[in-house]
Amino acid sequence: MTEAAPTVDIHAHLLLPEVEEAVAGHPGLAEARALDARRNGPAALKVNGPMVGARVPRLTDAAVRLAAMDEQGVDVQLVSPSPSHYHYWAEPELAARLCRLANETTAAHCAKAPDRLHGLGLVPLQHPALTVELLDHALQQGLKGVEISSHAPGHELSDPAYEPLWSRAEETGALLFLHPFGCTLDQRLDRWYLSNTVGQPTENAVALSHLIFSGVLDRHPALRVIAAHGGGYLPTHLGRSDHAWRVRPDARECAHEPSSYLGRLYFDSLVHDPLALRELVRVTGAGRVLLGSDFPFDMGTEDPLGSLRAAGLSDADFHAVRGANAAALLDLA
Repeated sequence: MTEAAPTVDIHAHLLLPEVEEAVAGHPGLAEARALDARRNGPAALKVNGPMVGARVPRLTDAAVRLAAMDEQGVDVQLVSPSPSHYHYWAEPELAARLCRLANETTAAHCAKAPDRLHGLGLVPLQHPALTVELLDHALQQGLKGVEISSHAPGHELSDPAYEPLWSRAEETGALLFLHPFGCTLDQRLDRWYLSNTVGQPTENAVALSHLIFSGVLDRHPALRVIAAHGGGYLPTHLGRSDHAWRVRPDARECAHEPSSYLGRLYFDSLVHDPLALRELVRVTGAGRVLLGSDFPFDMGTEDPLGSLRAAGLSDADFHAVRGANAAALLDLA
């Protein structure tokens, strides 16, 4: 029964000091940080450092993580590296080394509580030819799949170069957790933390639109994609996309209306508004929404179950989102 399922948080992060040590001193890192600084603006950077610093124990120490989970009433976390570890600027050899290191370190963290912690690894989206090899490496470590951003330099998720990755992920049943890092609107969002509050949901919407309109989900119907932040602006604003699909031949590369693909995707519950969460459940179906907290960052929620209860869902839908959907997706006993 859904009521008996564990409470599962599928959006929880891990800091990997080993990865940051491996990139220290590389010129590409300085350039990437300069770009990040321009996109976020000085006020956001002034806040970000202390905010992350205060959360390092929860981001690195499994015992501290488990105690926090107990306080929240969370039984199981799906742990993914902080998106700051993508390092999509890295050249092929370094990128492969970073992903292997991230996969192994994440697996080691989760192995400290294997009944409660499951993990996701990384693949180098900037080098599509390496993604299948690194996805396989993540799975070999016992991870459930990989976390990816909304794009990589020079590559949208609609890029045909990713077809082998989608095929392999579909074949293996690997999870793909779509979690943007940064926004290509750049300095237009460099104040008031618009880089995150507007940028993240925008990036989610753009990335999902590339997957839908390009036909990726037609060619790979069993692909298991989880979109962070409730899928951003897309799920509740697909009427315009459906209209374009109906009236414009240049918007009809996918086989069906864009909204019909919501039932092939998964979305976390982190939308920060009970009415928005109700609408997300309505348009996607309760079987496609998973509890997510963005643990332990400030743009997440300290009380994921409280946020879910505030949506006023039916008992069946509440328990589906609380854990039954994720338990089935993660194949939890």
